[in-house]
Amino acid sequence: MTDDELVLAVRTYVAGRELPGPASAEDVTAFERVVCHPMPELLKRMYLEVANGGFGPWQVVSLTETDDWFSDCADITMAYRAFGAPDRDVLPPGLVPLMDRGCAMWALVDFRTADGQMWDWDPNVCCVRHALVPLEQSLAQWLTAWLRGEAQDGPYPHHLRVESACCIP
Repeated sequence: MTDDELVLAVRTYVAGRELPGPASAEDVTAFERVVCHPMPELLKRMYLEVANGGFGPWQVVSLTETDDWFSDCADITMAYRAFGAPDRDVLPPGLVPLMDRGCAMWALVDFRTADGQMWDWDPNVCCVRHALVPLEQSLAQWLTAWLRGEAQDGPYPHHLRVESACCIP
């Protein structure tokens, strides 16, 4: 599926959900300055052409504060800063919390990669040291799986392998 087809498919899938309107290009630029990396092009298009949050399997966090909160954070900047706080310095720079999966679990997108490689944060499966694992799929693959009804609900298989190898009590 091309990016154009994926944007159209997501827009069609969420039609009628009363999501916030699209974000502005200025909002994208402001967040890119916070992260110090360019937003993956497909994610940028989703925010600019679909909605300012609310799309995706567990609803992507809004780029800017809206009346709709899709996590405990008002927007993606708050989520990014919460993960990067001095007492919680757990993410490499450029890895951005994108979607709150509940119970301290997050789907993250890597701004350091052009295709937005996806990561999972789940401290419940093993330990905080092993909470972050790559999903080995791009944002496009991740969204396509959601549209096909194949989004992962529980722990990702990648985490299960880490848990079995963990020797931390």
